[in-house]
Amino acid sequence: MSERVNVKVLLLFGDQAELTTSDRDHTDPERVPVERLVAETGIPRERLAGAELVAIVGDDGELKGFERV
Repeated sequence: MSERVNVKVLLLFGDQAELTTSDRDHTDPERVPVERLVAETGIPRERLAGAELVAIVGDDGELKGFERV
């Protein structure tokens, strides 16, 4: 069964976005390709930093299916 989690985009570093969740804070952020977030949420790259999203945690523990809050 998958779980939905709140995600915040901390910052963009090159082609990667650093994300925090309730399980991963700024000292160990999740990294996801910026292009993936842009494609899945429709939020332009220049507005991603600071964005609050929701994602699904798959059975493998990976974040999937990013959506705007």
